[in-house]
Amino acid sequence: MRRFDRHSRAFIALLLLFAAARPALAQSSTTTRADSSKPVPLFTRDDAYLGAAIIAGTVALAPFDKRITGELREATAQNHPFVHHLATDVRLVTYPGALIIGGSLYAIGRLGHWDKVADLGLHGSEAIGLGSVLNDILKGIAGRARPYVVADTNPRDFQLFRGFKKGSEYSSFPSGHTLAAFAAAAAVTNESGRWWPGMQWYVGPVLYTGAAAVGFERLYDNKHWASDVIMGAGIGIFAGNKVVRYAHRTAPGNWIDRIFLRSSVVPNGNGGLSLVWSAVPR
Repeated sequence: MRRFDRHSRAFIALLLLFAAARPALAQSSTTTRADSSKPVPLFTRDDAYLGAAIIAGTVALAPFDKRITGELREATAQNHPFVHHLATDVRLVTYPGALIIGGSLYAIGRLGHWDKVADLGLHGSEAIGLGSVLNDILKGIAGRARPYVVADTNPRDFQLFRGFKKGSEYSSFPSGHTLAAFAAAAAVTNESGRWWPGMQWYVGPVLYTGAAAVGFERLYDNKHWASDVIMGAGIGIFAGNKVVRYAHRTAPGNWIDRIFLRSSVVPNGNGGLSLVWSAVPR
């Protein structure tokens, strides 16, 4: 259990570092109603910092991929009651659970005329969708074998475009489940800071800790290498930040929000229905 503690806890600490850092950086992506009409660039200096951190974390972890996976496959780790139950519980609420939750929030918000709830649901789902597109492209190009495919022995088994040709068993890099969890966490944290200034300091650590648990579960179930998880987390954070920034600061009133947040179906007076849009800024 000593080796499991030393290396795997170091990996978990790296994931949790995102939980500690992101609420502060999220402030650059949030805004108030008063300045939401002033467009700003979509990409910022923070994106360069985030990209550098993700690349550095991925490169730094790569030499330890085999060791971390081996530790988590040991009987002492697999039979640890707390770790086992945590992995099982997290598995039940991950992807597509995040999409179901996002879609439900959107539907509840629209039906109940709760704009903030609809906002959270729509942009959280958009973040997962955007991140998933980027993720699937990288998976196909990298063509990395999953740990169980190579008996946990060869984390360097990459082959260009093999992920497109041979499917799931060779699409380990990056982790899609981790991406979805971090994308939702980033989007909801940013939205919370926009609607309720300062709330990101409370919402962010909770959501990012949950997202880190998803990444750990993917390792524990032998579906990914540690570097897969770090890269998935980074893409998810990037996607969540960009969706909220685009919606509220770069292109407020964009066509997606006009259709899904400002439109309503109302009687047209002729026995039919019409689709109308609100002109009130969000």
